[in-house]
Amino acid sequence: MKFLFYKMLVVWRRLRHGVPGRHMDRDDAGRQLDALTRRLDPAASWYERANGMLALGEWLRHRPKVTLLDRAGWHQVRRQRLEFMLDWLDAHRDVRRSVQNALQKTLREATGPELFSTTGLPHEPGFFGELAERLTRMVLPRHLSPSDLSTLFAAMFPDPEDAAWLLELDDELLARLWRLMADDGVAHMYWQQVEEAITYLTTTVIADGISPAFRQRLEPKMPMRATPFLALRREIETYLRGSPHDQGALRSARMLVAVCHAQTDRIYAHLDEHGVSVSLVYRVERMRAHLQRIGRLLDVRSAMPGETGAGRVQVLLADLAAAQHHRSSVRGLLRRSFALLARKMAERNADHGEQAIARDGAGYRRVLRAGLLGGVVIGGTVLTKIALARLGMVQFFDGAAAALNYAISFLLISAIGGVLATRQPAITAPALAARVGELDADDVRRVMAQSAQLLRSQCAAIFGNLLAVAPVVAALCAVGWFGLGREVLSPQQAREALTSLSLIGPTPLYAALTGLLLWLASLAAGLADNWFALRRVREVLSQHRRVVHALGAMRAERGAAWLERNVAAIAGNLALALLLGMAPVLAAFFSLPLDVRHVTLAAGTLMAAMFTLGWEWLATPAFWWAVAGLVATAALSVGVAFACALALALRARDVSRRARHGMQRAVLRRFLSAPWWFIFPERRKSAAQQDVPQGDDQDHAEVDLDAAARRFAQPRMLQRQAEDDDDNDDDLPGGSGSAGQIPLRRTGAAATQARRHRA
Repeated sequence: MKFLFYKMLVVWRRLRHGVPGRHMDRDDAGRQLDALTRRLDPAASWYERANGMLALGEWLRHRPKVTLLDRAGWHQVRRQRLEFMLDWLDAHRDVRRSVQNALQKTLREATGPELFSTTGLPHEPGFFGELAERLTRMVLPRHLSPSDLSTLFAAMFPDPEDAAWLLELDDELLARLWRLMADDGVAHMYWQQVEEAITYLTTTVIADGISPAFRQRLEPKMPMRATPFLALRREIETYLRGSPHDQGALRSARMLVAVCHAQTDRIYAHLDEHGVSVSLVYRVERMRAHLQRIGRLLDVRSAMPGETGAGRVQVLLADLAAAQHHRSSVRGLLRRSFALLARKMAERNADHGEQAIARDGAGYRRVLRAGLLGGVVIGGTVLTKIALARLGMVQFFDGAAAALNYAISFLLISAIGGVLATRQPAITAPALAARVGELDADDVRRVMAQSAQLLRSQCAAIFGNLLAVAPVVAALCAVGWFGLGREVLSPQQAREALTSLSLIGPTPLYAALTGLLLWLASLAAGLADNWFALRRVREVLSQHRRVVHALGAMRAERGAAWLERNVAAIAGNLALALLLGMAPVLAAFFSLPLDVRHVTLAAGTLMAAMFTLGWEWLATPAFWWAVAGLVATAALSVGVAFACALALALRARDVSRRARHGMQRAVLRRFLSAPWWFIFPERRKSAAQQDVPQGDDQDHAEVDLDAAARRFAQPRMLQRQAEDDDDNDDDLPGGSGSAGQIPLRRTGAAATQARRHRA
């Protein structure tokens, strides 16, 4: 068994490090090269010669696991190895001739323009096809084929740093490599492949550009024959038929490539305004990549041959190597395809979240009243949930009934203008991200003011829910006891409920899971809003023949407008109800002991349990551990939902890491120094303070306790002090208010002493 284990370990190491790993431990580079170049036999098959080229490339690229050199140092080592290999081949003429014949034969037998037209470019027609192709390539190695030189090129440059190393090679080494690997026949063949690649890429651009999905979003509207994509085909064909150095045809082709790039930018603007489609975003990204590659190939064709052309070929090969690694990244594909969708969802959630932010005392009271309305409805939801649990249904139908109960309650809360506390963070965090994206990274005061407003809104909603749900549940329990003679919970169920809500247990984990579900519900709301705009549902409903005939034109228009305003709230409430009701069922299917903890529902359950057990339980530790569990549930559910939504919104808006970290540090320092400032509204300002000009000075007056904020606001403080000095001087004897007197100006210590005297 031990021998079998070591044998498997050796096989695994060979699989990871490749065939030439056995040559790397020798000190004599000449003997290593002699062993490697013997594998490049012109009489061998194409696959054997290709594997020999790969082995030679791994020798050039080999890097020990433990090294003190940085990346620049290893680039220099690789360059020295390449120079040593060329010198060694020049010293051994017979070996050089054999290697040269093998390399040229290998490159001559590889046909097709795939090296220039597919390397590093997405070529699948749809997003999910490209995603499946990349996932498959991560599992299965690519097959080397003489009809697809891009596979050999990708295997020759598997390191992401190869592109930078290629750009650092000087012209002398490039010329020696070219003489070793190619001749006039190989150069002519690849010249033709460059032209074929330009034709292929132009065809794919035209196919996407004249498709209905693109033409409907072009601005201004134009017929198909007038689109720049068909004009691009004509100009490219004219340039390819003529001389490579025809500057007029080359300028026309490049101008049409730039016009097509501009059209893709307009398509992005249309998506940003009318809704985002992931499939269309992928196709636009593919078109942009193809247009960029066409520009690279035009540069190469216009400069070949010559010294300048060699430099452009070097840039092209480095671009191919970098694009190959960029294309193999599944994470990069998902990030590019979903970035615009994430930003659109963040912006739409920010628009809805602006209405739920308490910016002053009146707004705080408004959110508090909305929270009271939500708490009243949740009180009935809690008792309905307990009644459904008594029916003894199977787990799936129990979860479905709970989801239906939640859905009706959440929709009713939205209909009457109420607020469900823990739903707010997921829709108000994008509003903060929108403000951060518009501000400078050093403007700490405004960031803290926005953060305080958001957290006050959450606290007001939570206070309103809790203040309403407790008496409503107690009143309903009393009605059931005195009117029906039945308890809502049995003593055993009440004790179990009290234990399940305790802080000592899985309550923090369940609260964090609930926060994640709240964030997912906000994503569902953003997706529904985006789908509504993308499919133009408002126009469809307001202009549909049967709808207009049934409701009338005016009612159809009002109904479509109402649905457009409320589709996000409806979808978010339904998604949250489904997640809260079915998440425990799904977890139980996988034998996971998970549950959800919503602070308002948990508070109602606690009140029902205390009504059954009696008020003497208020003095027991179990009750206070349950209260601590409620506090932890509120903090964790709100915090997780807010953090997830804020992280997505900041990434979607490309806020720099420096701005994010500066905001986090400033808010944390402010919270540690004055936590109540984030919870309760500010005191009403006096009439004298209300005369102070609004704007940045008011923000500074609100947040002046932070040292960093004072540093940024110091010039404004000096300016306000000078203005106060001017105003106060008018009231002094002999000032401008006294007739016939010359105005006096007091500055510095005299002005300060005068103000103290008046005070």
